[in-house]
Amino acid sequence: MEILKWRKLGGNKDAEPQVKDILTFGTIGTSLDSIGRSPVQAGTSDTFERSPMDLDFFTNQMTLHAGSIHSLTLGISDEQARWKPDPEKWSILEVINHLYDEEREDFRVRVDYILHRPSVPWPPINPKGWVTERAYNQRDLLQSTEDFLLERRKSVAWLKELANPDWDAFETVAFGKFSAGDIFAAWMAHDLLHLRQLIELHWAYTLHQAEPFQVNYAGEW
Repeated sequence: MEILKWRKLGGNKDAEPQVKDILTFGTIGTSLDSIGRSPVQAGTSDTFERSPMDLDFFTNQMTLHAGSIHSLTLGISDEQARWKPDPEKWSILEVINHLYDEEREDFRVRVDYILHRPSVPWPPINPKGWVTERAYNQRDLLQSTEDFLLERRKSVAWLKELANPDWDAFETVAFGKFSAGDIFAAWMAHDLLHLRQLIELHWAYTLHQAEPFQVNYAGEW
């Protein structure tokens, strides 16, 4: 299933890229990004018609994503949580706190502004700077994961309460034109980017721990 399915009705513009299927969320029991949003023009156009957004399906995916993220924090020591393959990369702890702040200060806020506060400037964010400004790597992994999961539950509840949201409503900002549907789709894709990042961190830490032995027999990464 596609997040946004486009049907070309006329004109000579190319259809938007299609974002494919995405991923349990449970409670915690008892850099990859440049992090700026892409300057690509992404928004509605009179020459395209969007298929209806299946809100139930995608809120379910958000719940599943959260569980997958949670699972990649289980059994992690403090040392591994803070470990980085090199100083310019993020640690697992930094990724989780990035997801926490993006959940409460970026995606949910910006969908809300497009839908309910048109033309009101978006509150500024600084995801890359927050990593050090907010000392992500000094935090506790268990608490950080709980914080993220709580915010994700708030997001899912908020989305389910939306009454007939206009996903085609858009806002033009300095780095592009984005509809509410675009930001919602990017929100789910953002989960997948950081799931990949978390898996790559697990892979790199495994190689680090395995030295001087090699993992070539496992297959190509």
